[in-house]
Amino acid sequence: MVDFGEILKTIGDFGFFQKLIVLGLAFPNFLLPLFFCSFLFVQSDPERRCNTDWILRAAPNLSVDEQLNLTLPREEDGSFSRCRMFVPVDWNISAIGEYRLRNTTECMHGWVYGNMPYEATIITDFDLVCEKSNMAEVAQTIFMFGLLAGSFIFGPLADMYGRRRTTQLPAVLLLAFAIVAGLSPNFRVYIGSQFIIGAALGAYRINSVVLATEWIGITKRSFASCMSQLFAGLGQCAMAGLVYVVRDWRKAQYIVAGAQAFVVLYIWWIPESARWLLGKGRTDEAKKLIRKVAAINKKKIPESLLDEVTKERKATSGGMKAIFSSRILIKHIFIISFAWFSLNLGYFSLILNVGKFGLNIFLVQFLFGISEAPAHLLCIWALEYLGRKKSLISTLLTGGLVCLLTLAFPQDNAVAVTVLVTTGKFFLNWAGSVCMVYIQELFPTSVRQTAVGLGSIAFRVAGLLSPLLNMLAVYHHSLPIVVFSSLAVVSGALVFLLPETSRKELPDSTVDGKGNG
Repeated sequence: MVDFGEILKTIGDFGFFQKLIVLGLAFPNFLLPLFFCSFLFVQSDPERRCNTDWILRAAPNLSVDEQLNLTLPREEDGSFSRCRMFVPVDWNISAIGEYRLRNTTECMHGWVYGNMPYEATIITDFDLVCEKSNMAEVAQTIFMFGLLAGSFIFGPLADMYGRRRTTQLPAVLLLAFAIVAGLSPNFRVYIGSQFIIGAALGAYRINSVVLATEWIGITKRSFASCMSQLFAGLGQCAMAGLVYVVRDWRKAQYIVAGAQAFVVLYIWWIPESARWLLGKGRTDEAKKLIRKVAAINKKKIPESLLDEVTKERKATSGGMKAIFSSRILIKHIFIISFAWFSLNLGYFSLILNVGKFGLNIFLVQFLFGISEAPAHLLCIWALEYLGRKKSLISTLLTGGLVCLLTLAFPQDNAVAVTVLVTTGKFFLNWAGSVCMVYIQELFPTSVRQTAVGLGSIAFRVAGLLSPLLNMLAVYHHSLPIVVFSSLAVVSGALVFLLPETSRKELPDSTVDGKGNG
């Protein structure tokens, strides 16, 4: 039976159609980092005091200094308390001034914030300070749980119901819940919306890349993954610019939702993967798509070749059972998932610490984003000339070792530390692009999306653990770096056990996948 790769060579394996679909599916990745801005650009410990305007009922003409002296206790250093106030009383101002207030309580009427770099953040809107000061990290963790759920749910669904629908649905969810997040009246609604946004984001990333990759031939197969990652890197730069200009997180949500609405308008025109249709035995639908693609690429396809590639196609079973019934596929999924886990643990540990490297947060975020562009452009070249295996080994080892090197410099050397962590993130992000290409080539069409979903679960678990890993810094600042850097080095060594898949046709059956062992 003729391989689907022969069809691609005939109709154009990277013609106008492929370029269009790569651009259409990669562009939304430019917007995805913007969904992080509400909990990334926050002032975790803003200047504040309890709202004590109750005393103005007794004396409306009090100055601010007089009001604070009468209503707020002082700390040991002489400053006003930022988390406590005197219990309000129904006295006149003379009695308050003479007898003074002594009983204290938590802030009863909210806070008054000052000296803020932002107009509004989730910290100030939902009063996530004092006893609620860890709620920003909770929001990050809930978001990461959403990313994990999206990978777990939508990966297998894409193998069962197709790549197209499981790419379109997340795009719609992102639009709807970006608006819900912006309208959130309280923190519970906000974190609920963040969970669904995270799930949709995780689902879109994995499904869109596989959908594009399955339409591309051998020589340009890395384009789909690398271009998606490139757009995501540029999106990080845009995120820094958006928050720098729009200092209100709700307004930023509405702007992101407006841009996502454009994606929802055109995403319905993205076609299904013909390779998946053939794997499911839906040959008539596959033939129609193949003819359309040939027409768009201005190519002619002999009917005899089309009949040969589609004849006697039977639906192939997939899912986790097919993966875990093969020792070779188990080995592949463990090694590539561990590599993905290690690099993402480091990546998100650095991203979530963006405000703690001693330089301006907007500048560091911009540097983080702009450094990714050359990583993904180099990735396309390296994957073709060095292959998948050497590329992944070298980037994991280099990224881990460079991050370890930051420990050789004092923490107050902001420039040196920022340069090194940006360089380390550059290589870890490069490794992430390689992993996305590599995992698709290691597994056959019938289980490809399930394998990508499993790998993404490891990827997302790492993101979920990264805020917790960063908390180890309270014991020693070097602990998070030592952990994720060491894991990156170990995973790089394990990649030696994987086969090279460069310039080989994508496997369509589990027999083909086992042949890559």
